[in-house]
Amino acid sequence: MQKGKVIAICTGKIKSKPKRAVDKTLLKVGVGIPGDAHAKTYKEISLLSIEAINELNEQKGIKAKPGSFAENITTKGVDLMSIPLGTKLKIGEALIEIIQKGKKPSNSHSYSYKGYSLLPTKGIFAKVIKSGYVKVGDEILVGI
Repeated sequence: MQKGKVIAICTGKIKSKPKRAVDKTLLKVGVGIPGDAHAKTYKEISLLSIEAINELNEQKGIKAKPGSFAENITTKGVDLMSIPLGTKLKIGEALIEIIQKGKKPSNSHSYSYKGYSLLPTKGIFAKVIKSGYVKVGDEILVGI
């Protein structure tokens, strides 16, 4: 079983803007993060790894940080793209289910940081199946 860690939790009310970091949030069934621009949409929660962000920073000489790509949860230590669809992840008190990997070019509305967008190729999307609070530093358990 893969295990990882929550590096950052980010939220924002406006699509196409970077999200701001918060220490803790509620993940709510049928909503995602209350007040987030993607609350109550099909893709309630987006996840992106710090490893993908750091790799792009090194390749392109930029200084992106968690939230720069408008992801909700920045992870560490989990190979997100290897997780099969339908897999459940326990994060803090919440349980989420992976529903989509990346985005198709025809549906690639994604926030771009300095011309770079990671969610279409390195991000995964989930729905909340058990509500609960999630905080920075929480363990991520894959395949619960």
